[in-house]
Amino acid sequence: MHIELSGRHDPDARTLVLSAGLGGLGSFWLPQMNALRTAYRVVVYDQRGTGRSADSLPEGYSMQDMADELIALLDRQGITQFDVIGHALGGMIAMQLALDHPQRVGRIVLVNGWLKLDAHTRRCFRVRQDLLLNAGVEAYVRAQPLFLYPADWLSEHQERIEAEDALHNAHFQGMENLLRRLHALMSCDYSALATRITQPVLLLCSRDDLLVPWTCSEHLKAVLPNATLHQMSWGGHAMSVTDSETFNHHLLTWLQHTERSPETVEMELIWLKP
Repeated sequence: MHIELSGRHDPDARTLVLSAGLGGLGSFWLPQMNALRTAYRVVVYDQRGTGRSADSLPEGYSMQDMADELIALLDRQGITQFDVIGHALGGMIAMQLALDHPQRVGRIVLVNGWLKLDAHTRRCFRVRQDLLLNAGVEAYVRAQPLFLYPADWLSEHQERIEAEDALHNAHFQGMENLLRRLHALMSCDYSALATRITQPVLLLCSRDDLLVPWTCSEHLKAVLPNATLHQMSWGGHAMSVTDSETFNHHLLTWLQHTERSPETVEMELIWLKP
């Protein structure tokens, strides 16, 4: 699996692991990289079966598999303590990691996430799935920006969108891979487990998100024991791209306010040891 480490490498620097959504590409986080690199060690990666992590995914592929693959990837880099910033599917991976490795995950940021799939989001995913199966890859890729970006932003960035369409067509993850990743995403349900996630959590959502209703973040806030919610009024599902300045401000402010010293982390690890 392809992984990139950048930013600070001194022993005191906290590690931020950035996990993308259904597209799976680490490049999704480019608008955040400069803002994060000055204070943190930043890890981005292409999820298995996407981008530079080309592979054929097995039948029954699950969110648990995605979390296990990421923890193995971090193990190979010697990364034992980290925070996770996840967008949509990446947020599901973050919650799974927090449940499986609570002693290793310090903080979580869930961007347009959910506890279990909302009925509206399910309809959107089924439309995208039907496009892929019945109209082909090009139609699927052409429709994808409609679910990610606000209409006014799309209208002003058509040249960029067309370039992205060509790139996504050329490097499409494969129909079978996408369907298996989509099935894993649509199947996961953390509504009965979320109360066990006690790490500090930042919930970021956009009220004009076409794909994931902003109320899903409110549902997360109601059950996560240590969550903070920030709502952006505009930006769509990919508001980290369309309004990166506002998004980065919320993200950096929360990260700075929830810093913990290495001594505190070490003491927590001592208490957690059997």
